[in-house]
Amino acid sequence: MKFFVDTAEIEPIKELAATGLLDGVTTNPSLIHKSGRDFMEVTKEICGIVDGPVSAEVVALDHETMMKEAEVLRKIADNVCIKVPLTVDGLKTCKALSGDGTMVNVTLCFSANQALLAAKAGATFISPFVGRHDDNGFDGMDLIRDIRLIYDNYLFDTEILVASVRHATHILESAKIGADVMTAPPGVIMGLFKHVLTDKGIEGFLKDWEATGQSIV
Repeated sequence: MKFFVDTAEIEPIKELAATGLLDGVTTNPSLIHKSGRDFMEVTKEICGIVDGPVSAEVVALDHETMMKEAEVLRKIADNVCIKVPLTVDGLKTCKALSGDGTMVNVTLCFSANQALLAAKAGATFISPFVGRHDDNGFDGMDLIRDIRLIYDNYLFDTEILVASVRHATHILESAKIGADVMTAPPGVIMGLFKHVLTDKGIEGFLKDWEATGQSIV
């Protein structure tokens, strides 16, 4: 499973990239607003930190303007992935962009039927929002299972990018189902490293090592 971080904050991206475990970054207009920085500037900086896909979202709703925005965004860097909404115009744009080799992330997916359409449109990634799905009384993991089954049935190349990840269980269950990618806030990813028994074990090992009076370096 590929790990993307969902943020427009530079320091957490650098911290995670330094681990060698970060495969990409997703952003959206809300995250850009939260960062308080210029959209183009921050996207370019992020693209220089990670080698993998960096999702930059169009804000237009009509196909013609989406294409114009995409043309500007994909000039930022070779690893920019154009993010479009799951609408008729969004998928029309996806089809046009993917046809010339541009990476496309189709976002705001809430049904397996929508995911099927995105795959037919040639999406590089489909982003089902599991947390928001849960919030509205549905099971986000059921959505991932349905999409995985459909994509496997027809050998679609579109990667399932689990989004709106709220906690470690979302990541674990998505990995068990076979999702290709997950994107989560920095805090959720950093939380995966932690376990009380790991901390307790380290504490015990260090105490015993100190008692030996030895040094490795």
